[in-house]
Amino acid sequence: MAAQIISGKDVSAQVRERLKKEVAQMKAQDPNFTPSMVILQVGNRDDSNLYISMKLKAAAEIGINATHMKLPNTATEEEVLHSIREVNENSSIHGLIVQLPLDSIHKIDTEKVTNTVAPEKDIDGLTSINAGKLSRGELGNCFIPCTPNGCMELIRQAGVSVAGKRAVVIGRSKIVGAPMHDLLLWNHATVTTCHSKTADLAGEVGKADILVVGIGKAEMVKGEWIKKGAVVIDCGINHIPDETKPSGKRVVGDVHYASAKEQASFITPVPGGVGPMTVAMLMANTVLSAKRFLDSHQPGKWDISYTKLNLQKPVPSDIVISRSCVPKPIDCLAREVGLMSDEVELYGKTKAKVQLDIIKRLQAQPDGKYVVVTGITPTPLGEGKSTTTIGLVQALGAHMKLNVFACVRQPSQGPTFGIKGGAAGGGYSQVIPMEEFNLHLTGDIHAITAANNLVAAAIDARMFHEATQSDKALYNRLVPLSGGQRQFSAIQINRLKKLGIEKTDPTTLTEEEITRFARLDIDPESVTWQRVLDTNDRFLRKITIGQSPTEKGYTREAQFDITVASEIMAVLALTSSLEDMRLRLAKMVVATSRSGEPITTEDLGVSGALAVLMRDAIKPNLMQTLEGTPVFVHAGPFANIAHGNSSILADKIALKLVGPEGFVVTEAGFGADIGMEKFFNIKCRYSGLRPHVVVLVATVRALKMHGGGPTVTAGMPLPKEYVEENLPLLEKGCSNMRKQIENAKHFGVPVVVAVNAFKTDTEAELDLICNMAKTAGAFDAVRCSHWAEGGAGAVALGQAVQRASEAPSNFKFLYDVELPIVDKIRIIAQKIYGADDIELLPDAQQKVERYTKQGFSNLPICMAKTHLSLSHEADKKGVPTGFILPIRDIRASVGAGFLFPLVGTMPTIPGLPTRPCFYDIDLDPETEQVNGLF
Repeated sequence: MAAQIISGKDVSAQVRERLKKEVAQMKAQDPNFTPSMVILQVGNRDDSNLYISMKLKAAAEIGINATHMKLPNTATEEEVLHSIREVNENSSIHGLIVQLPLDSIHKIDTEKVTNTVAPEKDIDGLTSINAGKLSRGELGNCFIPCTPNGCMELIRQAGVSVAGKRAVVIGRSKIVGAPMHDLLLWNHATVTTCHSKTADLAGEVGKADILVVGIGKAEMVKGEWIKKGAVVIDCGINHIPDETKPSGKRVVGDVHYASAKEQASFITPVPGGVGPMTVAMLMANTVLSAKRFLDSHQPGKWDISYTKLNLQKPVPSDIVISRSCVPKPIDCLAREVGLMSDEVELYGKTKAKVQLDIIKRLQAQPDGKYVVVTGITPTPLGEGKSTTTIGLVQALGAHMKLNVFACVRQPSQGPTFGIKGGAAGGGYSQVIPMEEFNLHLTGDIHAITAANNLVAAAIDARMFHEATQSDKALYNRLVPLSGGQRQFSAIQINRLKKLGIEKTDPTTLTEEEITRFARLDIDPESVTWQRVLDTNDRFLRKITIGQSPTEKGYTREAQFDITVASEIMAVLALTSSLEDMRLRLAKMVVATSRSGEPITTEDLGVSGALAVLMRDAIKPNLMQTLEGTPVFVHAGPFANIAHGNSSILADKIALKLVGPEGFVVTEAGFGADIGMEKFFNIKCRYSGLRPHVVVLVATVRALKMHGGGPTVTAGMPLPKEYVEENLPLLEKGCSNMRKQIENAKHFGVPVVVAVNAFKTDTEAELDLICNMAKTAGAFDAVRCSHWAEGGAGAVALGQAVQRASEAPSNFKFLYDVELPIVDKIRIIAQKIYGADDIELLPDAQQKVERYTKQGFSNLPICMAKTHLSLSHEADKKGVPTGFILPIRDIRASVGAGFLFPLVGTMPTIPGLPTRPCFYDIDLDPETEQVNGLF
């Protein structure tokens, strides 16, 4: 009886249908996900082109995104390797095939090329690593070469059990014979491999229950060699002369088909047998690779190791603690939290930038829980918000085993070298390495300095040139001849459209249009844009610019701000994408024309250059805590005249990475009346994110000061009221905590009070704060010792936060942005500060009218007020009442997206004290260690 034919066409069709369903299931799991492969070809061989077209067609049918990467036959080995490495690093590609042979005029080491393919993308199964895993029987942890895999699928479809059978493989190539031997062996067959040197080949073949032939010799195996009832799989493709065919030849296998089918029980034909299966199994490997990728990159599926602290008593200095802990390599941490290698840009071993593309990759994934850390009204004694933020994430991560990210601001070098010092947290709850954190980091602040000062230079240069040139001369220089023609830049066309001039040919503008286009006509008295630097320098608070004779007497008064006070920093913190940042930078208003029109950076023609300078700064910086939990350090807007919160982008990326059961803890600058209010009304309004929990940090010492405790003098011992039990003073000061709890509850978010304990605090004092916090409406109040104990000292806080995150939340904004400017200011003053009313001084009233006329009245409000009191008077502690809040002036950060009323005098560049921190800072030239930073 003749053998049953095992049709590769039929089986491959079944495989393709199965793969289609699997791809559909993956896309249902993540609509933005598509299995993807690249076929790399060198040269232009006709046979390679035919094979590639078959693979591309099969991929398209199944739903795989296949890309044909074609290099010329002049490609060198290094060029081929470079292309492979690029694909290896691209996380959106799951499979890479190098089409062999490599058709290059240069000598290329094929083995080196195939082994450069990343093993996890080696869907051909040709790398030494995949071959080694197959030879060791790790079938579930490798890619099996496609032809042997297809042969096994054909045997399975025939219903033949391999286990216990005697199998013979003829051929020992790396592509077919050798892996076929391993595959049969690990499917429990007894396997003999035969080749050109095998003695008595016919005798060996006659023993086979399963015969797989891939020797590359036409019809070499004869029917009489084959054992009766054997399964015959023919992998050969050979051409022999045949005058009956139009081409004069026909395709045959390595087995003499006509005689073999009389002996075998099952046999594959040639063509139509193994051939179609090779392509089908290539697609199967691609889908398998995509599945493995999805499985290993599920939202919140972290494989993270934590760093064990070696706690010392007494607690050493912050810098000693920081250096006692060896940070994990930052690329290792990135992998642990689900970041791809191509999504991370390394800046040395301890910090990295994260690409924004990750948002697109993870956009279908659910967010984690969102927690904001704020505090009572600050005092010189400090509350420890940063330390609490880091202690909380260490508790949630290293001790409660939850996925967690901290998102904090980057500190300015002004305070670092001035009086405040760094801002990395403290004790056993800090970001490391603290030197990197506090000095330069990845240069974001310097990029902002450069961008800001480019705008300042552009403003003064434009005013100078307009004042010294005729309209025609100005226009001819703004739109210069190039190659005999004038052409508008893209930014200039934007200005024309803003002016309502729908022309793109510079020669067609009328004289009136030329004047309108060329003259910004800036009123020098209206310039609001200042130069910046990241240093405390009091003598730059008011300066005169333009004193050089080359400026022809065009001098004016100006000032410097500290870099973090730049609107560009606020834009960085509030932007949601590169495109959004470009639009915000373009909308920044720098002055007003003499006719009352707002002048923007787009009008100046500098907005595109700003985006170029900021293209790297927009990427969040990845660091870690002492206990190895991840931290995003990104943006550091001034917490008085800006909103004082880290970036929206860092929060959004972190919320995706932690997964639905994870936590993102971000810190709002200053007390709850400043940073938290701006976090909710500005940051959350632009981000669309809704917080789950507010953590309000308080200390016994600070609350005693709010209760009327004595003034503290730097360098002098603390008065006894702060180091001895004093319940009446503490109870009186708890009024401030009560008010800040009330402020948080205005937004409908549960509040957990974190009592940051000091060793001089008594049990009665700590209990009093916790009881009063709960009475005031806090969800919970817990004492913490994270400064001395790291995450272990904040576990109770972490548990309270976890419970609060599951409590009902009814988040709402404090005001509607469509309300008039004055109404919005009044709502904040009365509800958050406790003022009776507000008073608009003349400059402020004038600005209300101007901004309303200019169309900026619907922006949220960012109050610029002292952080040291709920009122406008810094020395008024506790909860002041019966006051009118004076609004001295109002300014606009249109690009960032808010108006900032000025309450009282607000210096925008700090000055250095008599003895700045830099006296203690030095570099050890031998070890290159920074000394004295903390």
